[in-house]
Amino acid sequence: MGIATVNPATGETCETFSSLTDAELEQKLALAQQAFLEYRQTSFSQRATWLKQTADIVEADAERFGKIVTIEMGKPIKQAIAEVKKCALVCRYYAENAKNFLSPTYTETDASQSFVAYHPLGAILAVMPWNFPFWQVFRFAAPALMAGNVGLLKHASNVPQCAIALEEIFTQGGFPPGAFQTLLVGADKVAQIVADDRVKAATLTGSEPAGASLASIAGKHIKKTVLELGGTDPFIVLESADLEAAVATAVIARLQNNGQSCIAAKRFILLEAIADRFQNTLLEQYRQLKIGDPMDELNDIGPLATPSILTELDQLVQACVSQGADVIIGGQPLSDRPGNYYPPTILANIPPGTPADTEEFFGPVALLFRVRDIDEAITLANSTSLGLGASAWTNNEPERDRLIRDLEAGAVFINGMVKSDPRLPFGGIKRSGYGRELSVEGIREFVNLKTVWIK
Repeated sequence: MGIATVNPATGETCETFSSLTDAELEQKLALAQQAFLEYRQTSFSQRATWLKQTADIVEADAERFGKIVTIEMGKPIKQAIAEVKKCALVCRYYAENAKNFLSPTYTETDASQSFVAYHPLGAILAVMPWNFPFWQVFRFAAPALMAGNVGLLKHASNVPQCAIALEEIFTQGGFPPGAFQTLLVGADKVAQIVADDRVKAATLTGSEPAGASLASIAGKHIKKTVLELGGTDPFIVLESADLEAAVATAVIARLQNNGQSCIAAKRFILLEAIADRFQNTLLEQYRQLKIGDPMDELNDIGPLATPSILTELDQLVQACVSQGADVIIGGQPLSDRPGNYYPPTILANIPPGTPADTEEFFGPVALLFRVRDIDEAITLANSTSLGLGASAWTNNEPERDRLIRDLEAGAVFINGMVKSDPRLPFGGIKRSGYGRELSVEGIREFVNLKTVWIK
């Protein structure tokens, strides 16, 4: 199916949408270019006013927008509303800080005056995923708009109502026509859009193949890209850790968003001394979880976003089991109901050579590994081509410092869950992508760092 809302809890097709024709796409690209020429001249204070008004809108109507999110991709409704409300946070952060982030940086040289100025580039294409359909877009749009760029959104084809709502929100916030536009097109149009001279750069959050494709296209046209791709994040628990806090966090870190998050904890690397206690306590908490209609606030786990994600996840689980992994709980799709439901699952005693070593399990499956010491923990954590985030638990200062230094990831959280925060840069290394979103680093990704020298 093309661009459509298909309720993952029921399999019902709620609404279908037509892709833009080439003529309609041309109109939107022309509007973006025209809007940029005027929008770039607006003041930081004017942009901040519009962005704060946008924050007020998403906050005031978070319940309605949250329901759209849940209907389209299956996130439990409380999490969906929380996601929408978080978007107000990033709006206000950049409204309050963008001017300072992009103020000229002066340096003493042989000139009478020399500095770096930060000027907008133009229209930026954002290829965004379905799993956090509001937050991912806002963390791109807020800094891009405050920098004086205009945004073009190519959203995932299974969240079209979210995509349409996002454009309406920015328009209602006061941004001029063309400053932020949704492009209802399929992936087959991305190359054409990136190749257009009016599009100056692109950002993508999604799968590794999608990122590689976009980077290849953009590279051919010498255009800047930022990529935030997959992750198979380690969650390391050492002997000195607060085990109760680690397990409580592990449940959320693995199962938030029905386990469909790039920065979800996926590989639990446990020191032998505490492994049994961690596994047994985790199992107790998994048994208490309620699975069902994501619109019901009493349920903890909803459906996976699409049937293909359900199939792919189950294939990875069955491959591990066939090679000797133990199923502690779960391990099979729920066939007693419609929808794409996969239960919270724990796999333990996983032998080397299974998909657990290399693949991203995009769903509610915890992979448990046991190690003898911190050396083995770090080696196992780094033995993947991905490097997005890492969570490590210890109350030993030398261990903490070593984990911070040696873990190969774009973010290391000690005694806490990996999460994105507007105040901190976010992104990965290795095949998890490059560039950064959020904080001062994020807003400077899509500007011209212009050197100015005055005699």
